[in-house]
Amino acid sequence: MTAPAFGGEVSDYYQRFRRGYPPEVADALVGVFGLMRDDVVLDLGCGTGQLTRVLAPRVGAVLGMDSEPDMLAEARRATAEPNIGWVLGADTDLGALTTALGPGRLGAVTVAQALHWMDHERLFAAVRPLLRAGGGVAVVTNGEPLWLQDTAWSAALRQLMADHLGVPLHRTCGTDASSQERYREALSAAGYTVDLRVVDYSATLTVEEIVGGVFSAMSPEQLPAPAARPEFTERVRRAIEPHGPLRERVRVRILTGVR
Repeated sequence: MTAPAFGGEVSDYYQRFRRGYPPEVADALVGVFGLMRDDVVLDLGCGTGQLTRVLAPRVGAVLGMDSEPDMLAEARRATAEPNIGWVLGADTDLGALTTALGPGRLGAVTVAQALHWMDHERLFAAVRPLLRAGGGVAVVTNGEPLWLQDTAWSAALRQLMADHLGVPLHRTCGTDASSQERYREALSAAGYTVDLRVVDYSATLTVEEIVGGVFSAMSPEQLPAPAARPEFTERVRRAIEPHGPLRERVRVRILTGVR
């Protein structure tokens, strides 16, 4: 919630409770970049592979790349698809990846709910040598954080978490309009043809899913002690259940830049 630290138990919560992606998201990426069965896609900042696994059936191979070993370990355990490879690395390692793969090798580079941890202007320039003609970059945001949604239960959760952490919660994880516009402008400045597609869906959540989602956004140091987690869950329940139903409308924004 405050720093890019997703190791240890946080990686487990991330795998179990972070939202997946509906197949329409992969369909949109296939359409924009003309992805085919012989294409290779890089999912940069892949976490535990929520988007990586949705893409795998539609292309030749997907490389899921993340800088946190525990996230990749969770991804491997959750993955049955044979055409996914997991790579330890960050956006700053793209030069080495270009050397290893060769230029023009990738059909697309996806960054799902992770670009806010990266230097996006440098990244958009750095991936160009990796992309084939007609390929490109996709910035995918999977809805707003649980504590920043336009619902009464989300507002109650936001207040509870601010009191718990001792700081106001305002990080949007790149989902806000200002961040999206900065990404759009940077893609255009880097020479890409920019487009935006949106996939909407709704979901009903349990209190346990909301708590798990909150834990997945904390650093390991911020997690309540294991013995204190049932009491924390009960505090969340008392705060948000009076504001039910616990539903969210998720807007998946797919910002693409075609080379």
